[in-house]
Amino acid sequence: MALNVNVLREEFPILHQEVNNKPLIYLDSAASSQKPRAVMQAMDHYYETANANVHRGAHTLGDRATQSYEAVRDTVATFINAKSRQEIIWTKGTTEAMNLLASGLSQSWQAGDEVIVSRMEHHANIVPWQMAAERTGAIVKVLEINDKGELRMEQLDELISERTKVIAIGHVSNVLGTINPVKEIIAKAKAKGIVTIIDGAQAVPHFKVDVQDLDCDFYAFSSHKLFGPTGLGVLYGKQARLEALPPYQGGGEMIERVSFEGTTFNKLPYKFEAGTPAIAEVVGLGAAIKYLESQDRSAIEAHEQALLKRAEELAADIPGLRVIGEASNKVPVLSFVMDGLHPSDLGTLLDQQGIGIRTGHHCAMPLMEAFKVPGTARASFAFYNTLEEVEALFAGLAKIQRMFT
Repeated sequence: MALNVNVLREEFPILHQEVNNKPLIYLDSAASSQKPRAVMQAMDHYYETANANVHRGAHTLGDRATQSYEAVRDTVATFINAKSRQEIIWTKGTTEAMNLLASGLSQSWQAGDEVIVSRMEHHANIVPWQMAAERTGAIVKVLEINDKGELRMEQLDELISERTKVIAIGHVSNVLGTINPVKEIIAKAKAKGIVTIIDGAQAVPHFKVDVQDLDCDFYAFSSHKLFGPTGLGVLYGKQARLEALPPYQGGGEMIERVSFEGTTFNKLPYKFEAGTPAIAEVVGLGAAIKYLESQDRSAIEAHEQALLKRAEELAADIPGLRVIGEASNKVPVLSFVMDGLHPSDLGTLLDQQGIGIRTGHHCAMPLMEAFKVPGTARASFAFYNTLEEVEALFAGLAKIQRMFT
C-alpha cells in the first residue's frame, strides 16, 4: 500500500507553520526528528496523572510512574528483539552509551590492544575510543571508505589482529546515508572473539532492527532521532556482556547495599542507571515506538526510498552540485556541495525560503577530510516528508544558483 503522507502529517503539529513567511519544509530529521502528537500527549498524561519518582515509592503515584516507565523497557526490548528486558539500559543518548562502553571495556585493556572504527563514524563513536586509548596505550585503527562512501570491507581482514578487542561501527552513516554491512562485520568479529558495538542512531528510524539476528554484543540508539523526546537513549547489550562490565556512574538506584566498608551493585538493568531517570522522556519514547509500529513499515521504507530517488534525480540536473556519498544502499540522506557556495550560506539562503537543512561537518570531521571538503549541506528525509518538498528543495537551490551566476 502507498503511504498516505498527508494523513500522517496531521499527527505532527510542528510541520503546520510558516518560517520566514513560507510554509515550513523540515529536512533535518537526521539531526532530530519531529514528534507525533501521541508522544506529547503521553508525556502530558504522565505529568498530569503519575508524576513521581520511580521504584520504592510507597504510594499510588510512585506505582503508576514505575509501571509506565518499566513497561517501556519491554516495548523497546520487543522493538529491537532483545532476548530479555534486562538487556535494555537507559542512557542520555547514543553518545553516553558509547562513553559507557569505552570506559568499561577499556579497563581490561593493555598497551598495544586495538579498537577498530570506520572513517565515516560520528564523533561519538571516535572520541570515546581515542580517550580510552590515551589512558591505556591502546591503538585506534581506521577502516577506510571508497569514493562512493562505502566501507572498504576487503581492508577489514587486514586490520583485525590478535590484539583487536573491539570493532565499533555505525549501522548507518549520518552524513552519507550509507547502510553498512554490519551483520557481515559482526560475523567476522565473532569468529575472532572480538566485541562488536553498533551505533544504530541513524538506522532505527528507517528500518527494522533485530539485535538477535545481527548477533552484535552491543547496540545503541537515541530517542530524539526515533520521533521521541531528547535527552534519552537506549543501550542494548547481551546479558553476559553487560554483567561483565563495571558500573559507569555511582549513586542511587545502581546500588544494592552501601556502607563505608564497601558497596555492592544492583542487578541488571539498574546497575547502569544511577540517579533519577528521564521518566517522562521514557514514557514519550514508548509512545513514539508504538506510533511507528502502528504504521506500515514497508510502506514507510518504500516512501522514503522514493524521496531519496527523486532527490538524487534532481541533484543530477543542477550544474556544479556534487553529491557526497553515492552508496548503492542508503537511507534517505543527501549530502552535497555546490560550486562557489559555502554550505552555511546555502543553509541560510534556503532557510529564507522556509526550508530547513543541516550544514557543516555533521560531527564527522575525519569523513570530511576523506572527501576533501570542509563541510556539506545535508537534506535528510523522514516519512512525513513529501515529494513536493523534495522538489521545493531543488527549486530553492536552483534559485540560489541563479542569484550567484
